[in-house]
Amino acid sequence: MNNIKKQIVVVHGGNTFDTYEEYLNYLKNYELNFDKLKAEGWKETLDEKLGEGFEVISPEMPNSANAKYSEWKIIFDKLIPFLEDTVVLMGHSLGGIFLAKYLSENSFPKKILATYLIAAPYDDKDSEDSLGDFILPATLEKFKRQVGRIFIYHSEDDSIVPFVDFKKYTKALPKAEKNIFKTKGHFMQEEFPELIESIQHLY
Repeated sequence: MNNIKKQIVVVHGGNTFDTYEEYLNYLKNYELNFDKLKAEGWKETLDEKLGEGFEVISPEMPNSANAKYSEWKIIFDKLIPFLEDTVVLMGHSLGGIFLAKYLSENSFPKKILATYLIAAPYDDKDSEDSLGDFILPATLEKFKRQVGRIFIYHSEDDSIVPFVDFKKYTKALPKAEKNIFKTKGHFMQEEFPELIESIQHLY
């Protein structure tokens, strides 16, 4: 595999709302953290940490503050022709359920070496937040057949996506490689060495 370009596609997170009024209310009550605007997280430094030979692609999905699956799918479809024949897919938070839904409903034309679901919501039954049209189908069978190795990451103290969603994914995907943390919250930290090591060991 050394002669294959090592592409990592990272789909970021976002927020969803059932109505535009709820979205406006969220914006009015949103507390801006200026320090966070300047800080770089693990997603921004992933290519640097992985080193030479890796190419990290982070598509900017439409309106992440009020995300719609139907809009994200259009952009993701446009990305696929630019990918190499073998790719690693990674979704954080809403990006995780996006990949789970997309790959459960669509055939991916490239070989997927591995898929990472990091702090991904499974449904909104145990959360006060709506997932809008990011709703998984009844089965993840198609997802399992085409995504290569599956890695699921979740922290027990995640205050945004409840830990029970991790249990739902592991039940639906029993062969997935499970990675449980206690104090990483929603994985907004600057460093993610465990993820770097996992990716490097794929090749």
